[in-house]
Amino acid sequence: MPDASRSGTGLGQPRRELAALDRPLVPAARRRRALLVLEDGSAWPGRAVGAEGTSLGEAVFNTAMAGYQEVLTDPSYHRQIVVMTAVHQGNYGLTPTDDESDAIQVAGFVMRSASGAHGNPHADRTLPSALAEAGVVAIDDVDTRALTRRIREHGAMRAAVSTEVLDPADLVARAVAAPEMAGAELASAVTTPTSYTVAADGPARHRVVCVDFGCKRNQLRLLAAHGCDVTVVPATTSAEEILALAPDGVFLSNGPGDPAAVGEGVATISELLAAGTPTFGICLGHQLLGLAAGAPTFKLPFGHHGVNHPIRNLARGSIEIASHNHGFAVDGDALPGSEGPHGPVEPTHVNLYDGTNAGIALRDRPAFSVQYHPEAAPGPHDSRYLFEDFVALMDRHREGAA
Repeated sequence: MPDASRSGTGLGQPRRELAALDRPLVPAARRRRALLVLEDGSAWPGRAVGAEGTSLGEAVFNTAMAGYQEVLTDPSYHRQIVVMTAVHQGNYGLTPTDDESDAIQVAGFVMRSASGAHGNPHADRTLPSALAEAGVVAIDDVDTRALTRRIREHGAMRAAVSTEVLDPADLVARAVAAPEMAGAELASAVTTPTSYTVAADGPARHRVVCVDFGCKRNQLRLLAAHGCDVTVVPATTSAEEILALAPDGVFLSNGPGDPAAVGEGVATISELLAAGTPTFGICLGHQLLGLAAGAPTFKLPFGHHGVNHPIRNLARGSIEIASHNHGFAVDGDALPGSEGPHGPVEPTHVNLYDGTNAGIALRDRPAFSVQYHPEAAPGPHDSRYLFEDFVALMDRHREGAA
């Protein structure tokens, strides 16, 4: 059997590559102290990993075993301090192709153990260096198991993480003074400032307008892979401007914050529905479609953040494992019937963890949406058929209009 340390084959790496790796973090005892607090007064000391400073946000936990780079760069995490339940973070560094947006989006990052080295030849950054460069305050050496139990039992809470304010009472006061997530309109903080296009992979079958409420790049990749020329527009784009682009369909992206606070977006979607435009929504886009169709939304106790949620497809009777990242949900018990502004709304998917609504379809309009992330990144690919369903919906609408 060849010597992997000399040939570079097998499970090992060449010694010259190992020597080039970033140095690991210095021992925890020699690193800067950091402190995380929740608004209930609980304090969680640890060691600083990222930038110096103090950061405020809502503390939520994510149960993904891998995919920390995609989590960090997901715009839906804007103004949230994310607790990772998997023990080790940073093992494989960060690669240029795996960012889901142009920047790290989280307000803070909480870990049990952060790695300052990696063995990934494709990576160009370590996790600590990426967090520091992005100005993100992060902490490890935290009992994330106990912290996750506290959030699960008491709900998502305002939180603060700091390398400079180490008095718990002082830091708790800052967390309590921070704005709550309920009522927060955050899509405008993460949307694209100007329109841009993503060409279809190969011949274009459809023109799609993506309304960017905090879009992840993999959604655009999959639309392009399904033959769609995509024009991405800011969240504030009017229905008139969207329809002027003559789209075959409109895609409503994910995004952060309270959907009920995105009044302008809801009004735009309502006009698109009235125009009969095929529409597909994901995550925040799902919630906004629900509001436009007359279904209320509400805040979940601690949200759904992970890649292992079981979803029942009510029409097919099948179960899919799906990726989630949301703190609000459409009220599945209050879906409108014929009295709805756009006709009846039917449930299509349900989350088997807690029975909450995970998908809707409008009976009288060519529109549907799901609460979860069929594009994953990170997560399983069980739900990618939804992009095929969107293309099929546009095909049927085009044939009906011919």
